Amino acid sequence: QVQLVESGGGLVQQGGSLRLSCVVSGYTLTVADMGWYRHAPGKQRELVASISDDGDTHYASSVWGRFTISRDNSRRQIDLQMDDLRPEDTAFYLCNAQLQTAPLTPLHVTWGRGTQVSVSS
Repeated sequence: QVQLVESGGGLVQQGGSLRLSCVVSGYTLTVADMGWYRHAPGKQRELVASISDDGDTHYASSVWGRFTISRDNSRRQIDLQMDDLRPEDTAFYLCNAQLQTAPLTPLHVTWGRGTQVSVSS
């Protein structure tokens, strides 16, 4: 069974840094776009950053210049380096990936279990 295994997260003071990692575990034929979403209480889930299999990146305007997403295709892993964290970054962060797990089947979206990021003021 294919899973997304996340690590990182935790509690940090405003202005601090955290690094999130997400690894694809299990057999896949193709790993296409991957990314991080976040869900804060009372707010809709939002895309934080995404990266394609050839390295094209996209960021939410609220994290531009503070967060960096990177990818290692050989390890099927993405990382999200989060710097200059703010209290409004507090949320539950989830990894997302578009995967193909069998021949002649379309890509499907898989989600990780998520990890909590909390930023104190």
